[in-house]
Amino acid sequence: MAKDVIIACDFDGAKKTLEFLDLFKDVKPFVKIGMELFYSAGPDIVREVKKRGHKIFLDLKLHDIPNTVKKSMAVISELGADILDLHAAGTINMMKAGLEGVRRKDGTRPLLVAITQLTSTDEESMHRDLLIDKPIKDVVMHYALSAKASGLDGIVCSPLEAAGVHETCGKNFLTITPGIRFEDGDVGDQKRVMTPAAARKAGSDYIVVGRPITAAFDPVAAYFKCVKEFLGN
Repeated sequence: MAKDVIIACDFDGAKKTLEFLDLFKDVKPFVKIGMELFYSAGPDIVREVKKRGHKIFLDLKLHDIPNTVKKSMAVISELGADILDLHAAGTINMMKAGLEGVRRKDGTRPLLVAITQLTSTDEESMHRDLLIDKPIKDVVMHYALSAKASGLDGIVCSPLEAAGVHETCGKNFLTITPGIRFEDGDVGDQKRVMTPAAARKAGSDYIVVGRPITAAFDPVAAYFKCVKEFLGN
């Protein structure tokens, strides 16, 4: 896959989501379907968005015992999403089990990536709440190496860590980076953020952008602004 901007469709139902995507007319942006939308609209929203011609990152962040993750991946993989994810903190055994389950009946499989540390987590809260005493950069790199050892295609991380991940795991190991805000944008509940242009320079392969696009006065214009800044065209 080429570098791209992924719009986080964090809506509470199918109607709002499809109305939002209708704004783009013949343009078919890559979209993320996360837990809020999936739990509200169910698997049919994945099928419908895929039928409309969009690539999909189905962001359900699986984290459970290996057997449960394997069986769950086998189910959600058949929905046709292009990227699925799970938590690296679930251990290498869990990630390997997820990879076993993700292959579809026709022999194809989506990309599978691991969540490292959420972009709403800063180093202080990681130390205080998770009792992880290493620097956050070291933790992300360790998770990235574990994901690579498990056979995964890449990780989800802050754009602040993207360059280091590529240095550690190779340029073909994907970095998907949320925590993207425009220069003059509100960071909201995000702690580790970067602009689209800075994320490009840092080596992010995909950026995930939600509220700066979905809550914009003109979402289509905001999307194309983001594409221009990130892809440089």
